[in-house]
Amino acid sequence: MAGPEVATGTASAVVAGLFLVAAVAVMLRRGGGGAAPSPPALPLFATARLAALAAHRHAEVACLVEGILRDGEGTVTLRPRLFELVLNVMLLAVTARRHAGDVRRFQDIVEETFSVSGAPSVGDFFPALRWVDRLRGVEAALRKLQARRDAFVSGLINDHRQRHSAVAGDDQDNDKKGIIDALLTLQETDPDHYTDNVVKGIVLVSIHLPLRSIAKCSDNGTQVLLTAGTDTSALTTEWAMAQLLTHPEAMKKARAEIDANVGTARLVEEADMASLPYLQCVIKETLRLRPVGPVIPAHEAMEDCTVAGFRVRRGTMILVNAWAIHRDSDVWDAPEEFRPERFLDVGAATAPPMLPFGLGRRRCPGEGLAMRIVGLTLAALVQCFEWEAGGVDMAEGGGLTMPMATPVAAVCRPREFVKSVVSASCI
Repeated sequence: MAGPEVATGTASAVVAGLFLVAAVAVMLRRGGGGAAPSPPALPLFATARLAALAAHRHAEVACLVEGILRDGEGTVTLRPRLFELVLNVMLLAVTARRHAGDVRRFQDIVEETFSVSGAPSVGDFFPALRWVDRLRGVEAALRKLQARRDAFVSGLINDHRQRHSAVAGDDQDNDKKGIIDALLTLQETDPDHYTDNVVKGIVLVSIHLPLRSIAKCSDNGTQVLLTAGTDTSALTTEWAMAQLLTHPEAMKKARAEIDANVGTARLVEEADMASLPYLQCVIKETLRLRPVGPVIPAHEAMEDCTVAGFRVRRGTMILVNAWAIHRDSDVWDAPEEFRPERFLDVGAATAPPMLPFGLGRRRCPGEGLAMRIVGLTLAALVQCFEWEAGGVDMAEGGGLTMPMATPVAAVCRPREFVKSVVSASCI
């Protein structure tokens, strides 16, 4: 069902990743899985947990703004800065600490993950020809990538285990605990179920999930969490900035809305988003026009059924082309144009279909966190700086996700009030 416009991934790997994500998402929401006894919940994406960490996300965004200020006026390449911000947010939730390693190292792992995952595999479509993939080095590349990701997460967990053993888990404030703290406590009470492989799998799912979690070649699940969340959330913010840079009138409207509802005496906060409807429409239109997950993770038919008039046999893999649905001229007016206004005064019941997070029970559980990160970051960049686009290449890159082929690099000038409002907010 996916069209040739969107890069395709290795089919069997996408299916494996989907089932892993679904299983871990249930564990993250309910606190356990399988036949394990009822353990404490791990509400990484629960509303209360998200609210408890709002101040940390605000501080990370303030540090992003401060970093751009520190580098002075000039051309700013946003992608590495956005990646670091999202990674810090995810690691803070998982480990209760900001990153202690090389951000560039993990960014390389994430970029390689989606590049390798997006490469076509002959064996997925013709199993008898799987030997062709071995000759092409596809399996060797996946094994090498798996080892790098496993080493990264193992380092996080081992470092946390040393600190965890020195502090009784029950003596810690729950709001200050990371996911690893909770998992290590569960491992002590049920070591047979919460093995190191299970712990690593959940940790990676926790860091990767917002906007979309897809795993590939994952023997123990350690790939899922950290990769998808950091990459997709950062890329969505970059796409939104690119759309505003190439549509100056939309940028002016967004800034005017922020100035009117937030002012210039403080940095925008998550609580302000409800009073910024136009900015929310900018994000929705970006998700429609530039979905970083253009193909919904594969679903397998559990029984014979009919989909859009096509007879689908049990066991058939179904791929949904969200990129094409979001540009359907039968549904959207001028679908190729960037028009945030199309979402103003449109209720959920009358809105055209949007699938940036999937639908139903398999809908991305990290949606709430992703929207908070993207909304707050975009609002701060618009509020604090005057931007000059220069030449922005809007071409779409390849891989399992859909990055910009050329990262956004724009000239920015801080607005007069920025220095006074940022210093008090940064970590």
